[in-house]
Amino acid sequence: MDRAVYIAMTGAKNNMLSQTSHSNNLANARTYGFKADWAQARAIPVWGEHHPSRAFALTERPASDFNDGALIETGNELDTAIAGDGFFAVIDGDGQEAYTRRGDFSVTPLGELINGIGQSVIGEGGPIVLPPYEKVEIGNDGTISIRPPGAGPNQMVVVDALKIVNPDFQNFEKGTDGLFRPINGPAVLPDDPLLSVVSGFVEGSNVNSVAELTNLLSLNRQYETQIKMMKTADDVSRSSERILQLS
Repeated sequence: MDRAVYIAMTGAKNNMLSQTSHSNNLANARTYGFKADWAQARAIPVWGEHHPSRAFALTERPASDFNDGALIETGNELDTAIAGDGFFAVIDGDGQEAYTRRGDFSVTPLGELINGIGQSVIGEGGPIVLPPYEKVEIGNDGTISIRPPGAGPNQMVVVDALKIVNPDFQNFEKGTDGLFRPINGPAVLPDDPLLSVVSGFVEGSNVNSVAELTNLLSLNRQYETQIKMMKTADDVSRSSERILQLS
């Protein structure tokens, strides 16, 4: 019975971990540029200095879903969505370069270009800082142009350009902060000038809320089944003990 209890226990534990992953997806169904996480479970044999007769369940996140989310028109001249592949480069909480699809940009009173959660956006020479302007435009190639104060209506000046990278998805993973980074090789990816953006739009989350809710309900039922299996195995073990006491 110990094998059944162990398998049921690890199954219940990993059902909870998988529910956490799907709950996080569902919670970010309205987060701009969010990429859903996949979760899968498999049986793993327990190896060691014994006969390999034990197995346990394991939940893992093999990858993220890199399919594009729907484009949402905002009319904001700073909001930007990537057309097709690519990721914006931003500064993470440790001051290092990381990557995201989130493009709800704004400008701070100091002229810093940031996204909706306050991360500095990287340009050609580092974090983008815009000089005073009356109007700002982001071109399809990612170039940022401004009209200086007092200039004519057509006197737009290019001041910087968004750094947009085209990573290898096989070597790219999401961190706990929601930002993506290369797994191996250089931590900083080069800019890809062939990528393009669309101004006045943001990319929505690619989470399928109905599918995530269905998965959560299914995992909850599996968890309850695992708990029942543990109780049943315990009842059978106690019955066996009573039989041995009577013999």
